[in-house]
Amino acid sequence: MARPHIAALLEDAFVGRVEAVLRRRGWQERVTGYTGYGTTEQARILARVLLSRGAPRESGSFDDDIGPEPVGGNAVEQAAGALQHAVRGWRNFITAPAQNVPVTVTLGEAELTATVDRGGYLDIELDGHDLEPGWHDAVIRSGNGDTVRAPVRILSPQTTVGVVSDIDDTVMVTHLPRLMIAMWNTFFRDELAREPVTGMAPLLRSLVAEGPDTPVFYLSTGAWNTAPTLTRFLRRHKYPEGPLLLTDWGATNTGWFRSGQEHKITELHRLLRDFPDIRWVLIGDDGQHDPMIYGDFTRQHPDAVEAVLIRQLTTAQQVLSHGLPIANDELLGKDYSGVPMLRAPDGFRLHAILTRSRAELARLRPKTPLTRRARSVEHA
Repeated sequence: MARPHIAALLEDAFVGRVEAVLRRRGWQERVTGYTGYGTTEQARILARVLLSRGAPRESGSFDDDIGPEPVGGNAVEQAAGALQHAVRGWRNFITAPAQNVPVTVTLGEAELTATVDRGGYLDIELDGHDLEPGWHDAVIRSGNGDTVRAPVRILSPQTTVGVVSDIDDTVMVTHLPRLMIAMWNTFFRDELAREPVTGMAPLLRSLVAEGPDTPVFYLSTGAWNTAPTLTRFLRRHKYPEGPLLLTDWGATNTGWFRSGQEHKITELHRLLRDFPDIRWVLIGDDGQHDPMIYGDFTRQHPDAVEAVLIRQLTTAQQVLSHGLPIANDELLGKDYSGVPMLRAPDGFRLHAILTRSRAELARLRPKTPLTRRARSVEHA
């Protein structure tokens, strides 16, 4: 095994010293569960173990960290509930991971003991859970007994359409990648000041309404530390429930920083592997690299993509994102093997042009298209 990068060694040494000091002061392991997903055969479980002053919980829940879903009551009561959990962005990053500690995961009939990584993260695949499609709870227990229930969505084998959506400047205005503005929005603004992108929540709800089994995955280069804040934001603005696929902003075994583009590419191909018969609607914006990432993925796997929807930033937003009042149009006019890449400034107009595009494609395509699996058998 290659020697870890100096950045990882320095980070591990610092975190190790902090962990030792906190444990001497009585801090204990606390599990944070994230939304997982899977098939009727296998599930992906995501969690993190941090150090906390609190005593171990016998049966915590996902909502303990993110707050209750904002349903019921009038607008004033809902706002008051949101304020109880709202925090300034920088507080999300003041955490102390428990490094390389064991956790036990139980999902349905399956149980597995694993070790979290150097950042306290758990990302495992669990076989043999014997669960039906739908929402279930995974029980995650740390070595000191702290226990949390994390939601896991098991998809039906009959699911044929899914949605992958970026977050930054796609569902939430963040002005990435302009560093100073992004830092202000991420670290200093109260989370209730975050603005949703017009029409994106109705767009995603409409896509989900087309089929009750349609899953939504939120794929972002954002840090896992922000997962509770992002989940509250998505709930508050009535986005469909779905797993977050985030990343760790810390050093890696190969360099000082992780590659956001590589993270998105890796997760897209993992979804393709996990769900080979789902065709995806990929949603992003033209402020970063989404057109290029989605375009390359579509050219490689045209049967896996139904459409690519790109939210166009305004001139002012382009200036904030790039420093120039021009759009990121490097992929306009390129061939995507018949898969449309549609662009509009908001979710309402994206939905309208997607509807028109689908109608046109339905007129041109056979009425009963084969799945990719059936086509592979036919060609064999």
